[in-house]
Amino acid sequence: MWQVSVNKPLAPRTLANLAAAVSGGLLLAASFPPLGWWICATLGLALLGWVLADPRTRAVGGFGYGLVFGLAFYLPLLPWVGVLVGPLPWVALALVCALFPAVFAVPAVLLRGLTGWPLWWAAWWTAVEGLKGVIPFGGFPWGTVAFSQADGPLAVFARLGGVPLVSFITALLSFCVAAVVLLVRRSNRAGFVGAVATPVLCFAVVIAAAATMTPLVRNPTGYGGSSMTVAVVQGNVPRLGLDFNAQRRAVLDNHVRETLRLAEDIRAGRADPPQFVLWPENSSDVDPFTNQDAARQITRAARAVGAPILVGAVVTRPDWSPSTPVSSNSVIVWDPVAGPGSRHDKKIVQPFGEYLPWREFFRHLSDYADRAGYFVAGTGTGVVRAAGVPVGVTTCWEVIFDRAAREAVLNGAQVLAVPSNNATFNEQMSRQQLAFAKIRAIEHGRSVLVAGTTGISAVITPAGRVVAETEFFEAAYLDSRIPLETSIAPATRWAPYVQWVLIAIAVCALVIRLISRGLNPGNAAGSSTDPTSGRVSDWVWRPIRRA
Repeated sequence: MWQVSVNKPLAPRTLANLAAAVSGGLLLAASFPPLGWWICATLGLALLGWVLADPRTRAVGGFGYGLVFGLAFYLPLLPWVGVLVGPLPWVALALVCALFPAVFAVPAVLLRGLTGWPLWWAAWWTAVEGLKGVIPFGGFPWGTVAFSQADGPLAVFARLGGVPLVSFITALLSFCVAAVVLLVRRSNRAGFVGAVATPVLCFAVVIAAAATMTPLVRNPTGYGGSSMTVAVVQGNVPRLGLDFNAQRRAVLDNHVRETLRLAEDIRAGRADPPQFVLWPENSSDVDPFTNQDAARQITRAARAVGAPILVGAVVTRPDWSPSTPVSSNSVIVWDPVAGPGSRHDKKIVQPFGEYLPWREFFRHLSDYADRAGYFVAGTGTGVVRAAGVPVGVTTCWEVIFDRAAREAVLNGAQVLAVPSNNATFNEQMSRQQLAFAKIRAIEHGRSVLVAGTTGISAVITPAGRVVAETEFFEAAYLDSRIPLETSIAPATRWAPYVQWVLIAIAVCALVIRLISRGLNPGNAAGSSTDPTSGRVSDWVWRPIRRA
């Protein structure tokens, strides 16, 4: 009869692996703002790779280590979620997100005996990130590794293959680092030359490609389009908190006031006249279509500055009712003469914030459920026209989804706008969102304008450089000249196909491994197979036998 001792201490090897998994997750979190130490992403994933490459780690154990790694990553990455609603939503979201590194760990363990395993692992990491961008409830791509590289040398690959390619290359280099460490530790074993081929070749290709891409992306000789002067207004809010809507008239007044200050500086020669002005999301929570006073104030600001204003507004839907107050989160182009013109209704709305899935169910779990909005998703091209220029709009939450900015650029956007409402979050969240906007600028070769109610607002060049930004929680405006671009970057055309190719590579590698395992039952995946042994001739088709 089996007997299990609940007091049996963990083996030293297990403790070491747990410590490495926790350290790896913390390092990956440090690669994101506010720290933004991009090199830590490589070190963190390398530690996870080192744990999963341990011959004693089986698939179930790998799932556990991946879960620990995920919690160590997401808990410090997402505390802003719980700043105003308490720790339970924060921990619950971190736990759901941590399941994805855990899922990645299972095929990683199964594939570690295949020659070129860092490649297959990186493909699987990217595939799992893609899955996280879809489920649950439409996905939560926050924490995608590519966004940690906004200020690093690998960000330039976003111009070629978008976010999936940057994540793939970051993960690939990380797992190659793990492979090199394992090689150094086990260099006296057979198959050293075959095992070292993959990391050396990957390092060489990535370095050569980065050296070629960096001057083209970071230091371009010029842009094919024209340029224009734009202004971004950050009006600020009276106070942070979930009662943002109770302050809505004060928030509108703040943005009108700051725009009038911009107009005074233009008349005094201290600022250049903009061709359009960008206000943030929810800068007018008062519906200007139904509230004439709000409409008059917006018109007053537009006439004072002499340019159309892109106003973030909450617009009442025709089917609104007291019990179901459905609304659209909209950006309206407000002309100083003609008034409201083209409009973008937010197409990707945020679950548990802007709307509540399974409302009746979650109402029993939290008192905050009834504070979730009733926003509905809009339709359209993602583009509005201001001063004759097509402007792509990705409102706040939308910027983390690849398809939003891509659709806008394919529909003709020459500049991207990211109006955001940060009044219910903190500076950490705002800086992370700014990193997302930098990657979008590089990815599509477009200037990006970020406007936040409380910050951080910024003007970003197509090279991903911030040329002007505000402080958090201040009233300010930015007045800058930006290039306009009409050409389509490779990533805009091909990034979705890059992701599907990486998913196909990941699936094919696992299928080949499982078939090989069936043909060679003595070399079961998850056993003591050593991932650093092998021959170049075994490249794909034959699993590597233990040296």
